[in-house]
Amino acid sequence: MNYRITLLIFFLLPLSFSFSEDVIIKSLRVYSSNDETLLPVISEGSNITIEFDIESEFEPNLNIIFRFCDKDWNPTDNIFLTNLGKNTAYFLELKTLPTTVENAKYHFKDIFPGNYDDVEFPFSGKWMFYVTESNDSSIVYASGRFYVILNEIKLNVTLKREQLEDKVYSPADLAKAFNITAAFNIPDEMFPQFVDHLEIIENQKIYQPVIVDRNFNTNRRQFYWDGNRKFSFTARDIYPVKEYRQTDLRNINVFNSKDVKAQFDGIEYSRFFKEAKKDLNGGSILTNFNNEFATYLNVTFSVRPPEENRGNIFLTGVFNNWQLLPEYELANDYGLYTKTIELKRGAYDYQYVVADVINGVIKNDDWLLLEGNTWETSNVYHVFLYYKDPNYGGYDRIIGYSKIISR
Repeated sequence: MNYRITLLIFFLLPLSFSFSEDVIIKSLRVYSSNDETLLPVISEGSNITIEFDIESEFEPNLNIIFRFCDKDWNPTDNIFLTNLGKNTAYFLELKTLPTTVENAKYHFKDIFPGNYDDVEFPFSGKWMFYVTESNDSSIVYASGRFYVILNEIKLNVTLKREQLEDKVYSPADLAKAFNITAAFNIPDEMFPQFVDHLEIIENQKIYQPVIVDRNFNTNRRQFYWDGNRKFSFTARDIYPVKEYRQTDLRNINVFNSKDVKAQFDGIEYSRFFKEAKKDLNGGSILTNFNNEFATYLNVTFSVRPPEENRGNIFLTGVFNNWQLLPEYELANDYGLYTKTIELKRGAYDYQYVVADVINGVIKNDDWLLLEGNTWETSNVYHVFLYYKDPNYGGYDRIIGYSKIISR
């Protein structure tokens, strides 16, 4: 059987990581095929690109270490899976940024494993990489995630519109959802009891996966097995939301100062009943690092929600991996919510999320309240099938991958 190996890489844009006072990694990105707007899928023979800026007084000596992980992104200590001798890119070659660029001095960009004989990705599953000090790997400056996929199983993935009926939804748009089903058959050499779960990633929301577990059947998440070789997993409650908001800072004539507004018009409002423009499916486009205007800006996001929707509001987007983080909560000034963050010049997808903060924990997050929800939204859904492989002492292996677009 000829297997096709695929690498699925996650953007990590543009978080700043710092575990040392001397070196700060900024605008860390991972992508393939020179397409920075998509969650990349790389076929056999292709490569991934890792790229980032560095804020440091002196040029640092850095390595990148790659680690195979379990299904929860925990790096394995299994000696059979550590990939010793083929897991490190040594002494990264850095370039100096233009002198006009503020808050960063050096840049790294290269492809993997193409330019490195010491790097291979032999196992199908989740991987992480770590940017470390070259002479002390315990000093970690940044990290990122990606998938390596051995596509052994053909997934028949379907998507259809669904109207949720478990309660009364008002407005009615809140009941709109997508139903995604992955059906497949496993070959004779695989064991049915080791088929584990299905994971669905919408666009680039790697921290909000939709999980369908074979051990928990509900009205919204369902698993089917015919007792032989036929399986299916179904998620019936995937909200399409709307096309993301976008800030585009690339026009230097419009955004010509250090301190700028995310939208030229200034204040934003609820888009629940408004049409949304085409987005980048949760991605971004950054100004080329060699450009003299590819500097860092202080960007202020401002939104005035309806009075009935006021509470704790969080900014999330490609710049923080679509996570809800305490440091991205907007400050409320008499109904005007604002947050200023540092971004490299470019275009970024983002949105506002209403949530509760209970004992310091973000809960009851509502991604629809200020953005709306419509079947007309175009989303990319990445579907992964996991298998509890008993080999090498046991590990979480991805045996199937497919991608489907909602519109």
